[in-house]
Amino acid sequence: MRYPRFIFRLTVLISLVALFTFSELRSTSAESGKVTLVRTPSGGIQPQALMDEGGVLHLIYFTGDPAAGDVFYVRRESGKTEFSSPVRVNSQPGSVVAGGTVRGAQMALGKNGRVHVAWFGSQKSEPRGPDGSAPMVYARLDDSRKAFEPQRNLMQFSGGLDGGGSVAADRAGNVYVVWHGRGEKQGESHRRVWVSRSTDDGKSFTREAAAYKEETGACGCCGMRAFADERGDLYLMYRAATEMINRGMFLLVSRDQGKSFRGVSLDQWRLTTCPMSTVSISRGEPVPMAAWENDGQVSYAPLDASLEQKVQPITAPGGTGKRKHPVISGNARGETALVWTEGTGWKRGGSLSWQIFDHNGRPVGDVGTAPGIAVWSFASVVAERSGQFTIIY
Repeated sequence: MRYPRFIFRLTVLISLVALFTFSELRSTSAESGKVTLVRTPSGGIQPQALMDEGGVLHLIYFTGDPAAGDVFYVRRESGKTEFSSPVRVNSQPGSVVAGGTVRGAQMALGKNGRVHVAWFGSQKSEPRGPDGSAPMVYARLDDSRKAFEPQRNLMQFSGGLDGGGSVAADRAGNVYVVWHGRGEKQGESHRRVWVSRSTDDGKSFTREAAAYKEETGACGCCGMRAFADERGDLYLMYRAATEMINRGMFLLVSRDQGKSFRGVSLDQWRLTTCPMSTVSISRGEPVPMAAWENDGQVSYAPLDASLEQKVQPITAPGGTGKRKHPVISGNARGETALVWTEGTGWKRGGSLSWQIFDHNGRPVGDVGTAPGIAVWSFASVVAERSGQFTIIY
């Protein structure tokens, strides 16, 4: 009788140890993967959030008619939970386009934390681009930090704006507004990426110039992203359209303040039509990270300014099919939050999904989900000082 009793006690002890260990692992995973979900203020769509070095969260969002609406700016001070009163970014009412999801406003933080915003101008936006086309518009927060300066069109001659543009800024006062537009010949395979540069914190800009000598094309109704890192290196990501069927992501890097660029293809996607995709780049540890879509799946990868290292994308777990509009953020612990939409499309909303990865790129916990992505919208994510992630959607 003593032997079975010993076996029974040992079995109970092993079970308790296993249960305790599992609980600890589950608790650690939950803590590492904890996120806070926040709805965009005022029922807005297309939130774009950035966290500055002082812990202040900066946010822009769109409201109104998707063909001719407005962008507003709010901020949340460090340690607070409420956003400030909204300030309209565009000085001309109804001068921003959000339709198609890829054409919304984008934001960057520059010298002394100044906010810079660029967007696809609507039919109400003046002045127009070349031959009356849609303009590429820019505005920056004024010196009082309480209002935005009057908006300006930076497109002087290129024309053909379609998928929207982007903006980047660095600590030294360099600001870059970029877009893809018409090339020397008609067609997506001849489209070029154009760059307008400022060296005085957005007070003045150069006439736009083609960023890259080689012809990669640019997928007409796909978005692009610009990002300047802490060293001042400038990254531009967009979907190519070489020969009208090679639509993989393409990366341009400038290490001389936008004067010249080197380029590399990041992946392959043979497709005859535009997938209406977007791309995200954010600050990472120790290098910037990018997230993008390929054939219904979303991935992320660190970027190498030297272009010497082959990009090795880390893919979100689970099935593929309708994953779009990925955004990304990393915290001080080396963890990464990859956030995307499920089931969104033309004039169709969907749901929100996210996955946390550890410093080795391994998934932590399960994929999180929530309903409520509005038509033409997506999500944004920032890492809090605590290491937790805030998702705004």
